[in-house]
Amino acid sequence: MKMDEFLKQVADIFETDTVKPDDKLTSFDAWDSLTQLMIIALADEKYGVTISAKELKESETIEGIKKLIDKKKA
Repeated sequence: MKMDEFLKQVADIFETDTVKPDDKLTSFDAWDSLTQLMIIALADEKYGVTISAKELKESETIEGIKKLIDKKKA
């Protein structure tokens, strides 16, 4: 998966113009259970992988989510 495409998708979920790979998930005002479900749905629908809420929280950053998805796709 391309990082720039993933960043755009996550920025849309967080309802912000841009996100950076090293942004902490908890730094976003929109970081809540609904946003977490939307990211879990994105992983499933766009990338065909299942991630848990626990795995998502443990990712800590935007890049952490991408690495988690990439690892599960491998």
